Amino acid sequence: MKIVSKIATAAAALTIATTAYAENPMVGGAAMFETKNIVENAVNSADHTTLVAAVKAAGLVETLQSPGPFTVFAPVNDAFAALPAGTVETLLMPENKGMLVKVLTAHVVAGDWSAAEIARQARASSDGFYHFNTVSGDALSAQVKGNNVYILDESGNASLVTIADVNQSNGVIHVVNSVLVPK
Repeated sequence: MKIVSKIATAAAALTIATTAYAENPMVGGAAMFETKNIVENAVNSADHTTLVAAVKAAGLVETLQSPGPFTVFAPVNDAFAALPAGTVETLLMPENKGMLVKVLTAHVVAGDWSAAEIARQARASSDGFYHFNTVSGDALSAQVKGNNVYILDESGNASLVTIADVNQSNGVIHVVNSVLVPK
């Protein structure tokens, strides 16, 4: 009976840990908290240092700290590193601030869109895609393949949502594995 009791205790602990994890998922080695805004959480993610530097250079910190709500498709550092050599450095130059703002705001949608709602919209559409616009005015599309949600930019480049529904006080972040490039 002691083994059964230990297994039950372990199962209960795992359930509690899973629930806590679901409420505050780890992103880039840091807990994300629903009580913090998008910027307050992003600065703690080791996987988003390039994104945070770009947001600061673009002057978008105050905007992403505002009430929103916003849905942000947040590329990881490796996504920026996969861009052609020199792209990030060029975008971060002060004279290219307008272009940087355009690229970053092409990752932001007005509203608080869960991955389940995005997937539901895609599945319900006649073409299998949910089409929506970003705050930059650029078009994105979402497609579901198996259990995965992909976000496609205007050129048809697909970015996998690797961590969905990272809830924030002013919206939600979906971590993606590539940079969405506006036309």
